[in-house]
Amino acid sequence: MLIYSRFLAFGLIGLWCLQAQQPDISPERIRAHVKFLSSDQLEGRGPGGRGGQLATEYIATQFMLAGLKPGGDNGTYFQQVPLTGIQTDKSAQLSASQGGQTIDFKWSNDFVGVNERLTADDRFEGEAIFVGHGIEAREFQWNDFKDVDVRGKVLVLFTNEPASNDPKFFGGRALTYYGRWSYKYEEATRKGARGVIIIHTTRTAGYGWEVVRNSWSGEQPYVKVAPGQHALSLAGWVTQESGEKLLSLAGHHVDELLKAADSRDFRPIPLGVLIRCNLPTKVREIATRNVAGLVEGSDPKLKSEVVIYSAHWDHLGIGTPVNGDAIYNGAVDNATGCGILMELARAWAAQPKKPRRSALFLAVTAEEGGLRGSEYYAAHPKIAPGKTALAINYDALFPFGRTRDVVVNGAERTTAWPMVEAVAKRMGLTIKPHPRPEQGTYYRSDHFAFAHVGIPAFSVELGEDFIGKPKGFGAKAFDDYNEQHYHRPSDEFQETWDFSGLADMARFGFLIGSEVANQDRIPTWRARDEFLAAREKSGIK
Repeated sequence: MLIYSRFLAFGLIGLWCLQAQQPDISPERIRAHVKFLSSDQLEGRGPGGRGGQLATEYIATQFMLAGLKPGGDNGTYFQQVPLTGIQTDKSAQLSASQGGQTIDFKWSNDFVGVNERLTADDRFEGEAIFVGHGIEAREFQWNDFKDVDVRGKVLVLFTNEPASNDPKFFGGRALTYYGRWSYKYEEATRKGARGVIIIHTTRTAGYGWEVVRNSWSGEQPYVKVAPGQHALSLAGWVTQESGEKLLSLAGHHVDELLKAADSRDFRPIPLGVLIRCNLPTKVREIATRNVAGLVEGSDPKLKSEVVIYSAHWDHLGIGTPVNGDAIYNGAVDNATGCGILMELARAWAAQPKKPRRSALFLAVTAEEGGLRGSEYYAAHPKIAPGKTALAINYDALFPFGRTRDVVVNGAERTTAWPMVEAVAKRMGLTIKPHPRPEQGTYYRSDHFAFAHVGIPAFSVELGEDFIGKPKGFGAKAFDDYNEQHYHRPSDEFQETWDFSGLADMARFGFLIGSEVANQDRIPTWRARDEFLAAREKSGIK
């Protein structure tokens, strides 16, 4: 009866909230924000550059005009994020030798990589050893390293993780963090490796080589390495063709080792190949920042707690020209999310009666470089994780009109799930699972940085069932974007875009946040979730 009473109370309060809240969300205002942020004037919004400076000034100005209080450092709208920028020179060299045979790989065409030691020059050589997927996951009784000492070695591996249809084993079809390239470098660093070479395949990565090349050819933002801290001399990728050549020196092939890597009995394979690498690197200190605006809640006791709305403002700046265009505008990725964030902030601040808890609107930097801005905020929060009720993120939404469905990957893992379902029902939206779980999108955007410190967090995404469009339009639109525009200069604003669907997603997030902000207790993670321990550590049981 107690459980029933709580759900009944939620239903009555929730119904009142959903009927009372009618946020004034304008697709045209979102359009205007997206058009400006993705214009050539902002030079691709690279962190530490002129375009990034303009973007953050613009977002802060919009927060100020909407009436938000500064939520950053020293009474400003900015949280400074100190990073080191490294850019590998095009003269970089990588070779593989065995016996009297040497294969030289060409920068950009065959390989890309960075020196995570953040030094201007680091020539080295090391023995190559194939380590499968490069995973040690005790909860799945999986260890690609077994008892092999890989200190000082160059690890050759594939991204992704062992194939499975069992959701209890590496998430089944859904990629876990163990499958992400960032984990591969982190684990190799922990084990003292000298370098890592990831052999790219479109199947294991989820995107083509051009995405890797464009993402890694420009400046990469890093947190400074502490004195004495180990770091990789090479965090690199090679094309599938180049990986085939490297492995052939040892008598192996890509398909053969992909199959071997999926076996629990896999053991590291010394390749008998010597890797030589020289990565001349331009190193500079990056002055970049998050933008934070606060709307205080109405409850004297609860206004010290917040709901976070986030979106990353950065893209790839000016990079390798493609068809004569070197500006990576990032219209979809992620001017769209920022447009929604600013419109949400305006609508939230305009409410005559504010929700009980406060709301923090956070535009973060350096997502493209590895979630650096959101990770920095999570490590240096303005409001502690234990005082943060929920984080709702927006990243790369397609402005092709309204959909009948919505994707909230990860929301089902939190106790906010009944509220998410109620809002979707009220808006006539069907919640769909992520259509491409194998791409591991939960671990690829800024909500992951918040989840990592225990905050229930997820991104709101449009579904694929677009109203007024033929069947299959949404899936084809995604594939076309991923193959032709993702992390390319052609991700540009189009006058024909329809922002009504983005306005719907803004309303959807607004209503969820309002519901959470008015509850007596803040959400947590469901039992046995990987982030529950961090939530409990923050003081939430």
